[in-house]
Amino acid sequence: MKIHIIEIGTFQLPPSRPLKDLIPEIKKIKLSKGLPVAFKLDSIIIDWHSPLPEDVEEIVLKPLFPEDRESLEVLRHTASHILAQAVKELFPEAKLGIGPAIDEGFYYDIYYPKPFNEEDLKLIEKKVKEIIKKNLPLERKVLERSEAERLFSELKEDFKLELLREFEDSQISVYTQGNFVDLCRGPHLLTTGQVRAVKLLSVAGAYWRGNEKNPMLNRIYGTAFFKEEDLKAYLELLEEVKKRDHRRLGKELELFLIEEDIGAGLVIWLPKGALVRKIIEDFWKEEHLKRDYHLVYTPHIALRDLWKTSGHLDFYSDNMYPPMELENRAYQLKPMNCPFHIYIYNQKRRSYRDLPLRLCELGTVYRFERSGVLHGLLRVRGFTQDDAHIFCREDQLEDELIRVLDLVIYFLKLFGFQEYQIYLSTRPEKFVGPPEIWDKAEKALKSALEHKGLAFEIDPGEGVFYGPKIDLKIKDVLGRFWQCSTIQVDFNLPERFDLVYVSEDNRFHRPIMIHRALLGSLERFFGVLIEHYGGAFPFWLAPIQVRVLTITDRNILYGEKIFQELKSAGFRVDKDFRNEKINYKIRSAQMEKIPYMIILGDQEEQRQTLSLRKRSGEVLQDLTLSEVITLLRSENTLSSIH
Repeated sequence: MKIHIIEIGTFQLPPSRPLKDLIPEIKKIKLSKGLPVAFKLDSIIIDWHSPLPEDVEEIVLKPLFPEDRESLEVLRHTASHILAQAVKELFPEAKLGIGPAIDEGFYYDIYYPKPFNEEDLKLIEKKVKEIIKKNLPLERKVLERSEAERLFSELKEDFKLELLREFEDSQISVYTQGNFVDLCRGPHLLTTGQVRAVKLLSVAGAYWRGNEKNPMLNRIYGTAFFKEEDLKAYLELLEEVKKRDHRRLGKELELFLIEEDIGAGLVIWLPKGALVRKIIEDFWKEEHLKRDYHLVYTPHIALRDLWKTSGHLDFYSDNMYPPMELENRAYQLKPMNCPFHIYIYNQKRRSYRDLPLRLCELGTVYRFERSGVLHGLLRVRGFTQDDAHIFCREDQLEDELIRVLDLVIYFLKLFGFQEYQIYLSTRPEKFVGPPEIWDKAEKALKSALEHKGLAFEIDPGEGVFYGPKIDLKIKDVLGRFWQCSTIQVDFNLPERFDLVYVSEDNRFHRPIMIHRALLGSLERFFGVLIEHYGGAFPFWLAPIQVRVLTITDRNILYGEKIFQELKSAGFRVDKDFRNEKINYKIRSAQMEKIPYMIILGDQEEQRQTLSLRKRSGEVLQDLTLSEVITLLRSENTLSSIH
């Protein structure tokens, strides 16, 4: 077989031999980057141990080096195996679950009669580093199914046997390093010694396969890099992430509350958080009304039959709450708003002149998320979607998509997000509607993105069953990406609910339905905002924009006058007239991340001026009240935000 390795050379290799047989030849070339970590065969990552296809005469491989993002997946997958080996050597009775590489590192799910603690984690990490130092070679072996079952049965690896019995292949691949063996397809490094910079981060509980009816396992998280300096930079980033954790800041800044006594994943918006939410909601409504959307409100529950018609009971029942029996009829909490908007469309006969019809709602929905995946505001059970549905003709589809993209980008920039990753998800294997309509919808989505000059990636086969979609992931100040905005084209619900309009030829035609959310959910978006700004919201979003501080009790009357003037001018202002030292009051305001403090003492009162202190510590002295109001108003407009 002829092997072309891009920018390295062409080699001959006997069929079904692993790539590592080429290492002596490749080493002779003395590559400046050293040996590749792994390779890409089309879109698949393969390692040095992988057998190559037998039914082709030649193949082309792209080499992956440490600086390539895909190489981290190979490194971290190997690190997860080293972690599993370390646990088995320290705790022989432990049973292994699964251990994948993930975006920021890796984890391994491991059953042990008691939860691992921080001391255990230190011991395991020490053992991990010992295994790395041994530089054990990794080997790939292919076993017959019966042989693999016998092996893992002898090892008493019950979870591996469960996985193995679900495989359809007659031959099973395993990877070994020293005396350790694991059920695995790869890819992996050549030796454990290639994992140079590794850190175990935490341990948490995780149900086997995410099902609360299954045993609870220890999930050990870690990360790995090719260079120590990259690991150091990542650990510093983690410290910054901890400082910005919205759960901690939400409590410290009194923004929201989630209490187990009330219910897991159910959010209480405290006064300050509720005020920020109101600002977002008011702006959201105003902008939609400007763009010819119709604001609607819909119920929180509906008859179960509605969810049968919509298909949610067929495709989404695991995430829905169980029905409630009321007057001999079954009702269910809504997981989506779309069926209600469909009924609004269907309240009367629609003409082609009525389209597009744009309906929008800040609609609260309820989804049963398993307790293991709940995470502050980012994953909850009750949340408010900034939802909208557009009913349009086929010839209007592209223009409507462009309008939606304009609105998405406008909103995201307004809230401080300038960078995104955009994905266009195309037709999956199982879909509804004729392929030619899918082709037109995908073309319209692609054309809209190109019209806006937005870079995007095709995500083949990842559309939802009822239509293709665009997903936008926003990049925060720490370089993390968050899924928020989505735009979906739907052929399914118009068919299920028999939506029609009368066209110019006086015939009935089916409209196309666009589902779209700009922010995703208010709860999740608020959590992202908290972490993006570290709780120090921009002036226009801050729940308290200005705090008036008095130096002595003598200044309270003057302070009250300034407070009332600022309040009348429309600012969100409060006051601290406590009998405390001024430095203590300033520190309190800074801890609450209030953008501006007005400090009033005898000197300011005598001169009828103000001292204005910014959150950054900068102080502007001898300002008149009108000057302060002018300055604050300049920061409280959309023009200042752009």
